Amino acid sequence: MDYRERCARISNAFYNAGLEKARIRDLTGAAQCLKKSLHFDKYNTDARNLLGLIYYEIGETAEALLQWVVSSNLQPQDNRAFYYLEEIQGRPGQLEEESVHIRKYNQAVQYAQTDNSDLAILQLRRVVEHKPNYVKAHMLLALLYIGREEYTKAGQYLYKVLQIDKNNPRASWYMSIAKSNTSRGEVERRKLLTAFSHREMQDDDIILPPTYKETTGWLTIINIAVGLLMGAAVIFFLVMPAREQQLQTEHNQELNQVLEQVNQGNMKIDQMESDIASLQAERDEAKERLQAIEDENGGVLNQYQRLVSILQAYRNDDFQTAAELYSDLDASGITDEGMQTIIADIRTDMETEGYQVLADLGNRARDAGNPDQALAYYQKSLDMYGDNPQVIYDMAMVYQAKGEEDQANELLGRIITNYPNTEQAAQAREIRGY
Repeated sequence: MDYRERCARISNAFYNAGLEKARIRDLTGAAQCLKKSLHFDKYNTDARNLLGLIYYEIGETAEALLQWVVSSNLQPQDNRAFYYLEEIQGRPGQLEEESVHIRKYNQAVQYAQTDNSDLAILQLRRVVEHKPNYVKAHMLLALLYIGREEYTKAGQYLYKVLQIDKNNPRASWYMSIAKSNTSRGEVERRKLLTAFSHREMQDDDIILPPTYKETTGWLTIINIAVGLLMGAAVIFFLVMPAREQQLQTEHNQELNQVLEQVNQGNMKIDQMESDIASLQAERDEAKERLQAIEDENGGVLNQYQRLVSILQAYRNDDFQTAAELYSDLDASGITDEGMQTIIADIRTDMETEGYQVLADLGNRARDAGNPDQALAYYQKSLDMYGDNPQVIYDMAMVYQAKGEEDQANELLGRIITNYPNTEQAAQAREIRGY
């Protein structure tokens, strides 16, 4: 058995273990097994797709999308990841909503770090209201309530976490803290101590009935009459005044409650007006972000796919394709730290060699009689590395051949001004008649 086959078998074993844990909702344990599976075989797309589903189940949509995009590029045919990606893309506005929730969660973390627990709790409650499976938000809410010694509320959010991921170790630890500081833990201990404390009744156990004294005749009639008179007197002198006083007290309490509700209603109206203004601002910002996400070239998902294609071109030693793909890459929406490191390495290569590859592609397009494509390649080369008088000169010549003298003269003037001592500047001056 060679090394690769052994790694593949180990990877499949960890995948099967992760699948079993996922079936019993041990999502933390399942994620750990699947990560080990990918450590031994990164091409195990079944493990990668399942890991994406687990991330999606606990509210980590961005991590799920990353796993599915990588999986779809590693296995372009018969891959379940395409179905998951189409499901996400087929829901208008979902990516934008996820982005807003993540931004609110990060803001809540900042509030918590600066001891603004009230604002953090308010923000997190809004997040879990719209995204009830976001485990991180539930955990942070529970931790904030534990810090405020509100253990019952903390337990409610921890219970929701354990419903999603029943063996989450951190949630179980927090729950033990909450139980130890509430009556819940004492109740469970008492149930355990008294579970076997009852005994069965023995044959010689006797239940004594209450004794009574039998009365008959006139004595009984007199006793009944006296009892009726005493009852009527008690009702008239004691019960009725007390009942009137009770009714008056209840009336005053109801009136105070109504007044309190009116005051609270006015406060809620003021708060709602403030929330409406804040929500309108968030809506405007969300529209702008949604427009950016829905744009075909600037979409975050498309940029992840483009980055994976660049890495695939590197793997195939196809630097030309990598340079072409990189020229259209917009890395501003890719926030993952690991991906940013990869992008920085690629950027260094492109600024060293990639711009010349694009310039060569422009020369080929020019020689093949395709001036518009040549201009596009020249412009991409300058966007990558702008300090290149030869490319500027080649662009000017293409514009001149097309009869667009204004653009050609502007580029020649730029060479003469910015690169006066170069060969291209001498040629430009000769063309301009200086």
